[in-house]
Amino acid sequence: MVDFEGAREVLDAVVAEVSRVVVEKEGVLRMVLAVMSAGGHVLIEDVPGVAKTLMAKSIARTMSLAFSRIQFTPDLLPADITGTHVFDRRTGEFRFVEGPVFANLVLGDEINRAPPKTQSALLEAMQEGQVTVEGETRPLPRPFVVIATQNPIEFEGTYPLPAAQLDRFMARIRVGYPSEDGEVEVIGRRIRRGREEADLRTVADGGDFETIRAAVEAVRVEEPVARYAVRVIRRLRDSPEVELGPSPRAAVHLILLSRALALQDGRDYVIPDDVKRAAVPALAHRIMLRREVWYTKETQEAVVRRVLDSVEVPPIG
Repeated sequence: MVDFEGAREVLDAVVAEVSRVVVEKEGVLRMVLAVMSAGGHVLIEDVPGVAKTLMAKSIARTMSLAFSRIQFTPDLLPADITGTHVFDRRTGEFRFVEGPVFANLVLGDEINRAPPKTQSALLEAMQEGQVTVEGETRPLPRPFVVIATQNPIEFEGTYPLPAAQLDRFMARIRVGYPSEDGEVEVIGRRIRRGREEADLRTVADGGDFETIRAAVEAVRVEEPVARYAVRVIRRLRDSPEVELGPSPRAAVHLILLSRALALQDGRDYVIPDDVKRAAVPALAHRIMLRREVWYTKETQEAVVRRVLDSVEVPPIG
């Protein structure tokens, strides 16, 4: 029997613990956890210094997940991510040395700093949960989640992620600055700790993560809700402002994320409001605006919101 209540309690405990060090970002944190619960990967796009890395490390610590961090730079090679074979003088043979991608939670910091060849080293890992090196395929640990970050302000020395790679991310999230009181609280907590690192308790483990995943997969999606999600996506594809619309994978990810959000709210079924909450994070990064629209500084998020407003919401009864 699926333990919906137990899964929700674990998620609430993780949010409460991480919120001890990440101030005023419960909504962002819950969205990241929803993506992880649904088996997806997250792209966090925001300016430096807003706790993107701290959030990822804190989630890994509280959930007892093996964590690794990859600092993407222009000289980073694919083998620096996946691993490579090295010659062992003791045995006289080559042995495989695992790269940092062999972890439960991988933080790809400033992913757009590396050239496309290196970025592509994550594609197989994110989609298939495995890497292939010199013709040999190796499975990655379970669970496997990539949280990638990128700075949307600086463009010099960066390589924009191609549409095929953006489509691998279930959601793109922006963190934003804290309020004035929140920023004062950040300073106060750092002073009271007396050191950079914060002490966090482990409140979940791999078994709990599997319970959460199983609970998400058991959340029901009725046909009218699924059709509503598809209509939103098709309306985006037909929008005169959109050059390239969301893929069918986007529809699957939208529903998966909606199921995870429903679980967080204590429900075993999806309602249209779950789809609305998931739509901007799941779809905005998957659409390409027409050049003439892009010049007007229109945002992908605003286009998705307008489409949501234009699609009739099915009655729930």
